[in-house]
Amino acid sequence: MSPHDGREAGLVGRFDCCSLYKFLEGKSRRLQNRAAGVLKTLSFQAETHVNPLFAALGHFQKCGGVITKTAPVMFLDPAERAAVGDGDAFRPSLYKVLLFQHVAQAIKSGSINLSHSIKFRPLDGYMIGVDRWRRERDDLLTQAGMTAFSSPTEVLKTLEAALADQFAKTNGNIEAGVNAHVKRMPSGHLSLKTPKQDDVDSETLSRYFPQRRFVPLTEILGTIDGATGFSESLTHLRRQYARPVQRAVLFAGVIGMGCGIGLRKMGRISGDIKEDALEHAADWHFSHENIVAANDRIVAVMDGLDLPEVYRRRSGQTHTASDGQKFEVTSDSLDANRSYKYFGKGQGVSAYTFVDSRSFLWYSTVFSAAERESAYVVDGLMHNDVVKSDIHSTDTHGYSEAVFGVTHFLEIAYAPRIKSLKRQTLYAFRSMSQQDRKTWAVQPQKYIDEAVVHDHWEDILRLVVTIKLKQATASDIFRRLNSYSKQNTLYTALKAFGRIIKTLFILRYIDDVALRMAIEAQLNQVELANRFTRAVAVGNPREFAYAHQDDQQVAEACNRLIKNAIICWNYLYLEMRLRSSDPAQRKVLLLAIKNHSPMSWAHINLLGEYDFSDAKLMDSHGILPLN
Repeated sequence: MSPHDGREAGLVGRFDCCSLYKFLEGKSRRLQNRAAGVLKTLSFQAETHVNPLFAALGHFQKCGGVITKTAPVMFLDPAERAAVGDGDAFRPSLYKVLLFQHVAQAIKSGSINLSHSIKFRPLDGYMIGVDRWRRERDDLLTQAGMTAFSSPTEVLKTLEAALADQFAKTNGNIEAGVNAHVKRMPSGHLSLKTPKQDDVDSETLSRYFPQRRFVPLTEILGTIDGATGFSESLTHLRRQYARPVQRAVLFAGVIGMGCGIGLRKMGRISGDIKEDALEHAADWHFSHENIVAANDRIVAVMDGLDLPEVYRRRSGQTHTASDGQKFEVTSDSLDANRSYKYFGKGQGVSAYTFVDSRSFLWYSTVFSAAERESAYVVDGLMHNDVVKSDIHSTDTHGYSEAVFGVTHFLEIAYAPRIKSLKRQTLYAFRSMSQQDRKTWAVQPQKYIDEAVVHDHWEDILRLVVTIKLKQATASDIFRRLNSYSKQNTLYTALKAFGRIIKTLFILRYIDDVALRMAIEAQLNQVELANRFTRAVAVGNPREFAYAHQDDQQVAEACNRLIKNAIICWNYLYLEMRLRSSDPAQRKVLLLAIKNHSPMSWAHINLLGEYDFSDAKLMDSHGILPLN
């Protein structure tokens, strides 16, 4: 490039910066109207390295947002300081925009914290306090059922032996040709072959369900409410003001929100339901906690049935899985994020669903499409005592080394399907024998940082005990840990520990084709659950009409309530069929049930019913007949 070209590039860059600052200054008033009042009233805590920004923030609050040329500018970078100017050339509107930007970035990165926030407190604000931990450590470990993890030396010694044995076993089986589904390539990488798992079939069982007519969704809800009493969980948010609400109104609200129809439209197209009664019921009875409790009632009843047990691959073991799917949010929302890949120019959220091998949909949540799914895996695993997972699978989006670490303490085998397995780094303890390692097909690439795990063991225990005793959610803690601009030392230690568990899993994954097949089968199950979600959402199968996260959570929980009601109805109907069958028929039916999913909806009328009576065929709007 010639010097002339360089001068032109520099001019373009300066022109772009000038244009940007001018644009920001022009939008400053609108931003001030939204943010200045909030910034003046919030209480902040700051790390020492952001003292210049904290000083500017304190000045802004002290002067009530009235900024003059005396305002602190050391938090700005040199280009920004030059643009803001000084003396008579000082630009207060641009200064405020840049201050707001720096504060927002500092809050997200953890440099500045909000004492009373849910999402942006200091990390210790989420966890059991240090003083309480020192006083009550042993009692807290006992309450959490984690006394076996008290000593880092003992825990690491056990894992060290297990890891050495698994390296030897996996490599020995490859070398001896016992592992027929693994092939060593000339490049040195391994090629894993897993027998293809058929997609979970939702239609084969349909021929065993009613054939003469579709079962109305209203009938499903009424029948399952009679069996489980789930509507009793939809109590008034202020019980002292409660007045009786008809079940039909509650069911209409569940369908309106869960099927993506909307409450207003549901009220207008339902003949016996008044629109104002429906909106009142939703406002005062449909909290997220209530709908979740209603779901839990149905799951608890299904857990008591005998038939779901045929879907367990091993007696007494519960294999679960979770996965997310994207939904566009059509109105402006602080809880949605833009993603060209999924929404084009729009914005959206992720609906994250958990399912076990019996098709129980025991948990779901909604979060921004920009957030990693792995932060929410532990939330679902800790949700209730009905579905206690022994082994949990996700795809790559739900995987992280920190989750491997936490699930080990929870005594849940974390078994994700990791994309590009050959790119994963395997770890070993430094004490592991070097003998015969040169011939191994599977080699460790790095050593485990035992020192950082030992140094932060108490903080790791404090974090996991906090989650296990449900004093904070894992997603809140992980979200804060992930937001820090520099790697938090506790997070570094948790990941270092998780690398031990991850390496153990990958070695077993390579060595055990049955494990790989089980993971694939369970992930196929959660894919079917995602298809079920869209089938139920007949009104807007790919959109959320609600902008606020609370409403999105309620809509998702209503959708899950409908799916659980259908699955429960299917189980009850199939049990009835089995009881009335002769031995030969029973054997055939039981085999069909075992080989196909109860998550079946082809026999359900999700579209409502049409009225073709003479009255409904008559013109009600005075349309003039054509000449």
